Amino acid sequence: MSDVFVPISETKHLTSGSTCPDVTPSLMRLYSMKFCPYAQRTRLVLAAKRIRNEVVNINLVTKPDWFFYRNPLGKVPCLEFDGKVIFESLITADYLDEVYPSPYLLNSTDPFRKAQDRILIEMFNMVHSNLYKLYRAKLDVEDSWKGPIGGIQKGLTIFEEELTKREIKFFGGENPGMVDYMIWPWMERLPTLPILSHEKFKVEMENFPNLAKWISDMKEDSAVKESHISPENHARFITGFLSGNPEYDMEMN
Repeated sequence: MSDVFVPISETKHLTSGSTCPDVTPSLMRLYSMKFCPYAQRTRLVLAAKRIRNEVVNINLVTKPDWFFYRNPLGKVPCLEFDGKVIFESLITADYLDEVYPSPYLLNSTDPFRKAQDRILIEMFNMVHSNLYKLYRAKLDVEDSWKGPIGGIQKGLTIFEEELTKREIKFFGGENPGMVDYMIWPWMERLPTLPILSHEKFKVEMENFPNLAKWISDMKEDSAVKESHISPENHARFITGFLSGNPEYDMEMN
């Protein structure tokens, strides 16, 4: 039997004019979008904590009117449980970690280490902000992609050195912690760069041996396996999104 903990149900991406599915009492509901890295953060924590949940996916181009009653910002992730609603990825992740401390806490119980970890998560903005710039870069204009490539490498160097300093398997220790899960969605998407750029953009992971080993170990984690999407499908979605025709349901059975 697989050790991957999956949602008990998951909808296709609901659009304007749809009806909100009936809420099941005492069951955590995640409003998500299959390819959203921020929603993936929450999904990773739900899987790591083995919290029974259902997923309602939202089409973020034509959002259902009823979704704005849950989140006035119209963004995912958003959690609903017994009439209580919270949203934003870091807020939902911290909430789940506090309310469901088993099988182990993802955040450190040491206030200083927890603060250091949160700083690391903020520092990772250097990586994912430049990743988005590369998605829109022009292949024949070097100035549009040279800076973002350098920014990603600079950001990854910070995390490479942090793993060296901590001398541990994951940023959280022997098991993935909050830092690991909060940065993973964009690390999963890094291999889309050579696919989308016809090999012009590529992060040479041999320059980051500790991170390369970390990536290999993270891929074996059951929570990561639950939400994993192949680089090819990520690239296909990004291509459709940038052209105004995102294929939200390509991963749905």
